[in-house]
Amino acid sequence: MINIFEKQFDNLANKIKFRWKNLTSRLKAYFKKLLFPLYLFPFKLLTYTVYYLVKFLIKLIFAFIGLIVDCIVYPFKGLKNFLKSIFIVGVILYLFASLFVIGDYLTKQYGWWGKFLCSVGVREKLQDSVVRIVGGYSEGSGFFVADNQILTNFHVIADEPSPKVIFPDGSFVTPVKITGDKDADLAILFIEENHPDKVLEFLEPYGLLEEEPLISAGYPLGTDLSGEATVVKGNFITFRQSRYYPVAYVHTTINLVEGMSGGPLVDQCGYVVGVNTMDLSGMSLFVSADEVQRLIPAFTDQEIAKIEVNPSISPEEAVRAFYTYLKARRMRDGFNLLSKEYLEKTNFEEWTNRFTDILDVQIFVSKLDEEADDIVFVKFATKNWNQGEVDYHYYEGTWQTVLEDGVYKMLKSKILEVGDPGWDWFYE
Repeated sequence: MINIFEKQFDNLANKIKFRWKNLTSRLKAYFKKLLFPLYLFPFKLLTYTVYYLVKFLIKLIFAFIGLIVDCIVYPFKGLKNFLKSIFIVGVILYLFASLFVIGDYLTKQYGWWGKFLCSVGVREKLQDSVVRIVGGYSEGSGFFVADNQILTNFHVIADEPSPKVIFPDGSFVTPVKITGDKDADLAILFIEENHPDKVLEFLEPYGLLEEEPLISAGYPLGTDLSGEATVVKGNFITFRQSRYYPVAYVHTTINLVEGMSGGPLVDQCGYVVGVNTMDLSGMSLFVSADEVQRLIPAFTDQEIAKIEVNPSISPEEAVRAFYTYLKARRMRDGFNLLSKEYLEKTNFEEWTNRFTDILDVQIFVSKLDEEADDIVFVKFATKNWNQGEVDYHYYEGTWQTVLEDGVYKMLKSKILEVGDPGWDWFYE
């Protein structure tokens, strides 16, 4: 029994050895024929390649034709084959129709098939990038268009020389420069810090498809509603332009809410196609992205509100300047308005730490006392940022001033907080 297995094994080994030897000898002969003479090698390589390619294609065509013939003949070979064919055709038609349904769904939900893959993480990106813009007269939203440049609507910062930019983590800064275009209702806030990770890129909006889904982000109701940026979804309708308006708008089904002005309108991939601008009876309009890119280089600061104070004019103007500097967070300028006697009790760091949470200061009254030419009666309110929410505080009292080096400076204060002022307090 063992001898039989040994003979079979030897026979198998001999066959493999023979076939391997035959194969190697044929390969050697083939490559020798291909390579020599060397000057014919390029020509042989080209002709062999074409020959085998044509041969493969001819075989493929005949195989395909044979497959078609088999498919045609198969149902007529018997009832069983006919029923199987009907079932297979039904499954193929179902799958084909399903592709159309899936394609239609992707188009309606994402704009086109490619945007299905890039939509992951867009909501989180917006909530991390969109900022609040807070001033004394208005509030809105904004987003980074460059490392240190934040785009918003002009009406958000109109008449406000020192709006605050509040980041999603609760920290806030004051812009060092503002430019804009009042007619286009657009403005750029420049800050000192760079945030390249928060920059949103633009997309030409004229590539939008009919009813393509779009996303808008912002802070509805401004600081009256705490929490992260709201992200809402709608569909593209059309582009709107009128000779009464200097820019073109993107029209969508999204309903904007007060406070969302200046936020971004993006596609499913997070590319900016517009800027939240206005909502009229449910008709929301967004300044088109291509208009924004066209106008930004021409922005100026000519129509931007400026801080104009002169503490050397009078005591009441010095007090107004002092609180204006606090409003603008020009802390060094405010500190320089403290008298020498006042500075004996504090230093810049200690004094600055008293006002770390102040977003805005609104001065209602700053007038000279009738009985003393160095006493100023003042009424003002502060807007404070406290753990993600705004607190309002109201104060009134007097500042005694002193003239030092040609400038009226703060000497002593008697300022008291007013708990719950009535409406008439603001007009007295």
